[in-house]
Amino acid sequence: MTSATETKRDPKLERIRNIGISAHIDSGKTTLTERILFYTNKIHAIHEVRGKDGVGATMDSMDLERERGITIQSAATYATWKDITINIIDTPGHVDFTIEVERSLRVLDSAIMVLCGVAGVQSQSITVDRQMKRYSVPRVAFINKLDRTGANPWRVIEQLREKLHLNAHAVQLPIGLENDLKGIVDLVEMKAYYFEGPNGQDIKITDIPDELKDQANEKRESLLDAVSLFSDELTEEMLEGAPTEARIREAIRRGVLALKFVPVFMGSAFKNKGVQRLLDGVADYLASPYDVENKAKEIGNEENEFNLESDPEKPLVCLAFKLEDGRYGQLTYVRVYQGRLEKGMTIYNSSNNKRHNIGRLVRMHSNDMEDISKAEAGDIVALFGIDCASGDTFTDGKAKVTMESMFVPNPVISLTIECKESKQLPNLAKALNRFTKEDPTFQTEIDKESGQTIIKGMGELHLEVYIERMKREYGVDLVTGAPQVAYRETITKSAEFDYTHKKQTGGQGQFSRVAGFIEPIPQEEGKDYEFVDKIVGGSIPREYIGSCDKGFRSCLERGSLIGFPIIGVRCVINDGAYHDVDSSDMAFQIGARYGFRQGFGKAAPIILEPIMRVEVEGPTEFQGAILASVNQRRGMILNTTEENGYAKIEAEVPLADMFGYSTVLRSSTQGKAEFAMEFSKYAPVPRNVADELMKKYKVNNKDEE
Repeated sequence: MTSATETKRDPKLERIRNIGISAHIDSGKTTLTERILFYTNKIHAIHEVRGKDGVGATMDSMDLERERGITIQSAATYATWKDITINIIDTPGHVDFTIEVERSLRVLDSAIMVLCGVAGVQSQSITVDRQMKRYSVPRVAFINKLDRTGANPWRVIEQLREKLHLNAHAVQLPIGLENDLKGIVDLVEMKAYYFEGPNGQDIKITDIPDELKDQANEKRESLLDAVSLFSDELTEEMLEGAPTEARIREAIRRGVLALKFVPVFMGSAFKNKGVQRLLDGVADYLASPYDVENKAKEIGNEENEFNLESDPEKPLVCLAFKLEDGRYGQLTYVRVYQGRLEKGMTIYNSSNNKRHNIGRLVRMHSNDMEDISKAEAGDIVALFGIDCASGDTFTDGKAKVTMESMFVPNPVISLTIECKESKQLPNLAKALNRFTKEDPTFQTEIDKESGQTIIKGMGELHLEVYIERMKREYGVDLVTGAPQVAYRETITKSAEFDYTHKKQTGGQGQFSRVAGFIEPIPQEEGKDYEFVDKIVGGSIPREYIGSCDKGFRSCLERGSLIGFPIIGVRCVINDGAYHDVDSSDMAFQIGARYGFRQGFGKAAPIILEPIMRVEVEGPTEFQGAILASVNQRRGMILNTTEENGYAKIEAEVPLADMFGYSTVLRSSTQGKAEFAMEFSKYAPVPRNVADELMKKYKVNNKDEE
């Protein structure tokens, strides 16, 4: 708990819930958000993700999202349930848009993890779980789609425990499954809930049906055993034989906030079953801004980390977590952690100390906005006309602090792009400038040799969406080159170097001698480069040690095998020599550079390629075709499972062989299988592939030589 627990708590802030809705693609996040907005009277009609009415779900405001039936950008909204204010961020499920989940979880207090009642824990569920753990986000789970054939909530709970190592227990029981799903049994109240009326808005509460009583008692027993660990009072009540509802809820909430318990709710968002009780769960169990720790660091004293207090009267601290180029200029989404934001006030960007006046302050509802005059600690709002980067901290000038930004994964795929017509170049520059600012995983650079523009991203779909957006939003028609894999180079054994650099050009010359060895760093250490200084006796003066480091680092940008960056190398210097007059910073940088090249050539260098973790799901009848399609792509099968006529294949496949896989998979399974992939690790490429890459590199670089 934060230090705010000792101060007087504001009841209004106690009733705020900042939540994210995260899951694997196609688990029903956007459909669930649509129902939440409907039951909280935020919208008055329900529209579907791939709606036949042509409207599409409220939170999928981009045309591309509606056409493809997927969420591309996270969207923010807010709603009121009973007396609780809920700020909601609906995040994408596709791994290519993982930064949207990352930045949302960074500023949220808690989350709903949605799982498909048939597919259970899928590859992206594992990624989302890792992200929630990274930011210590308390969560409840919602098993959706229990109306579908093959739905089995108990198997999903088992997977939550086995695959994600979560202490997950059901707080509900479904009444019927598949086509017979009628409602749910609440295991805290021991009552049955039925959701009637055209949109499930009429709730009927009855006693538990006789045929479910035994199962309900058994599951409740298991739930009480699990949560009694978080409350001595509950344990006492259980021994006396009559635990109260309030005590059970309090124990569940404690377990959730301590990140040691995950209550599991059930239902079907599409069939309007169970959503209102999930909202009650959000109110009862998830964190208010008071219940989570948010830390900041003092500028100039990075070691001094302290907790921010959710108090409107304290100095302002807020974090910009998402940027959007809207109709009226840049829209900056911010989370207020401490203090208050008011229209007309001056705020300061901690990263560059720039001043900004707040001209317009809005609360977002998907792509609609409502003007407000102030926002206080705990609120998520948006500002207009503020030029900043994602992850910048803003204060009112009283507090000189900064908050830690979010984790940004490295891109794994790149494409060369070129305008069809040169007159479109200014628009291309505008588009690239905007998209790279909005999305830190979308990067762009100019190739030094060819002069071509290269875009980099998290996957084929990621880049495809941006190319389509450039065409629609900026009128830029692009010709794209073959996707380029982000290869790396490394060494496999230790090798010594001893290089003397001498240059005499009349006047002061250049002299340095750098000796030592380079060795591989094991991949599990997760370091790309390490410099170790073992110089004794001053054979290289202290002021030139840093020059050697600089020289080594400059070699890492381009390896000699195929011109890709070098990773996993430890450079150790243990000897050298200098000259009183001719030695200089530059002389030692050059000496280190040549020393590195000398050692690199002797250290058995190899090429590494990105290996993706691929998960393919499809009907069992196509299992053979799916396995064949993975094997043809140098895939290594890790696991295959079969359940309810569906096969799930997990494999590791080189990214270079995954291009165009979706087309192949569709045609070999009549469009019935789907796959998801994410970066797993770097691994050596086979000898024949390495030879081909080196040959190609030599041909392309002949002119240079």
